[in-house]
Amino acid sequence: MTYTVQASQRTPALIIYLIDISASMNMMMEGTRRMDIVYEALSMAIRQMVFRSTKGNRLTPRYRVAMLAYSDEVYDLLGGVKGIDEIAALGTLPWMSPKRFSDSAKAFLQAEKILRDELPYMQDCPAPLICHMTDGVHTGADPLPVARRIMDMAVPDGKVLIENIFITDHLLEEPITEPRRWGGITAQTKLKDDHAELLRQMSSPLPPSYREMLLEADYQLSEEALMLLPGTCAELVSVGFQMSAATPVR
Repeated sequence: MTYTVQASQRTPALIIYLIDISASMNMMMEGTRRMDIVYEALSMAIRQMVFRSTKGNRLTPRYRVAMLAYSDEVYDLLGGVKGIDEIAALGTLPWMSPKRFSDSAKAFLQAEKILRDELPYMQDCPAPLICHMTDGVHTGADPLPVARRIMDMAVPDGKVLIENIFITDHLLEEPITEPRRWGGITAQTKLKDDHAELLRQMSSPLPPSYREMLLEADYQLSEEALMLLPGTCAELVSVGFQMSAATPVR
């Protein structure tokens, strides 16, 4: 399991976004609603995929994407898994309106169903990735059991990856003053928040191929870093979504 299979038209990468739209996403960060920061970071990640899929005037569908927003229900924003060319044709992403609750277990169950449907046709493709963004404690069942089942799913390139972006000011003992010099969260990093500890158990190790892409963007995540990002500022939220688009491409 090397996470080195390159995404191409014949072997596209599958990325599933799980976006928490609970009421707390209306809270402000750096003068902007959390929801608006997430929407812009997600839009930027999609633009990055379009850029990485374009040669000349031709857009090659190297990525396949699903977007699930969740509160007490799960909302399929794209109506199934769509090619990056189909998403580019939309012009703008579907808008997400904050709701009340945060049942992340339901969202992971829906992602598990998508993976069970898709994996039989992905044996030559890059390992799929789930990018989960949340800003609070789950209000439904414990999402860890289903997350562990997902992390045991695999294609020859590697096990399914789970990345978590946790928007909170109470995760680390020291603030991150220079995001581009920050080494990331490892298994040894002290976390102040019990929910962050849960998310750490649900976060995959950062594959070397993804780390190299982030190094090219001048982010110095360590070899031991996990796919867990603290969204303490808009830049780190953006890094988290950039990480989701870092699959090697041909």
